[in-house]
Amino acid sequence: MTAMIRKLALGLTGLLALGTGASAQDLSWEDVQAEADGQTVYFHAWGGEPRINAYIQWAAREVERDYGVRVIHVKVEDTATVVSQVLAEKSVGKDSGGAVDLIWINGENFASMKANGLLADEGWAETLPNWQYVDVENKPTVRIDFTVPTDGQESPWGMAKLVFMYDSARIDTPPATLEDLATYAVNNPGRFAYPQPPNFFGTTFLKQVLVSTVTDPSVLSRELDPAVFDETVAPMFAYLDTLQTHLWRQGKAFPKNAAHMRQLLADGELDISFSFNPADASGAIANGELPPSVRTFVLDGGTLGNTHFVAIPYNSSNQAGAKLFADYLLSPMAQSRKQDPEIWGDPTVLNVAALPETEKALFDALDLGPATLTPEELGPVLPEPHPSWVSALEEAWLERYGTGAN
Repeated sequence: MTAMIRKLALGLTGLLALGTGASAQDLSWEDVQAEADGQTVYFHAWGGEPRINAYIQWAAREVERDYGVRVIHVKVEDTATVVSQVLAEKSVGKDSGGAVDLIWINGENFASMKANGLLADEGWAETLPNWQYVDVENKPTVRIDFTVPTDGQESPWGMAKLVFMYDSARIDTPPATLEDLATYAVNNPGRFAYPQPPNFFGTTFLKQVLVSTVTDPSVLSRELDPAVFDETVAPMFAYLDTLQTHLWRQGKAFPKNAAHMRQLLADGELDISFSFNPADASGAIANGELPPSVRTFVLDGGTLGNTHFVAIPYNSSNQAGAKLFADYLLSPMAQSRKQDPEIWGDPTVLNVAALPETEKALFDALDLGPATLTPEELGPVLPEPHPSWVSALEEAWLERYGTGAN
């Protein structure tokens, strides 16, 4: 079907729907497509990783060609600034015509938008045609975001799990526990580092230490009680104190982000790095960013894991186009390409085993690379703390170590 015929057909469908008085919630998927055709979706998403940026550009080209929807990637450094932007629009009564159509989000940013009524109506994500393929049973975090129910207000995009990377040319056996990691750092000064919070990866490392050292893990599943904060985080800070002066540059400066850590690993300045993408090392090897000797490991007892999503603000100017793009990101084609380490390497949210054979074959054909652990090797997933812990952890870290940091 040519683009012109498609526009005429979808436009007629949309007019018929409007003629019957259908509400936005009652619109069929054909109606959504008709409304979306010709829209420009402003997708606000972290822009700090070239491979992810390239993937978004690919997906944008696909939906523009097939559905007439233009997607503009608005690159952001901190998703919290986008949340603040939508909140500011609401505070001045801008309940339509918002500047943000779709946002890459999870964790405390989703919790904040939900609490402040900044999200599109409940349930929209589970009305997307490709939702049928989402692995709800085996990947429960597609409906629970950092302990907060999604209520269908965000659509899952990918899975994440904390993994560590090391150069096997320099280390024979990587650390198996956090204690082993601290021992390695003390015995090899300057060879380990983590980004400075509130960088996402720096905060992730804090949370990994917290969930691994906390006396009562159940307290982390609840909203933060300031009365127990100091007592709860004391073991975490005791561990970080052990590391501090033995870190890269004596802990007086920190890597900017995960890409910077990866570069330091490639340059031989660090022996150990980490990522929230289990295929990151394989992808970096394939792209010449890391030497072929780099391998991945996890810690005994498990590492943090979660799902990342896309969400539509309540006042999005182009909600139909945003839904269409979110649905495309869930398609087996888009999900399989995303999982390819040479493209991105981000694990799928789909139930691959239940896909039709043609779509399942897309995943079966993937070579996950020499440094990617199997699902069994990845080990247990540790749950994320309640979002309310994040800012408190970051503020406490900065108060303790922030002087003189970059």
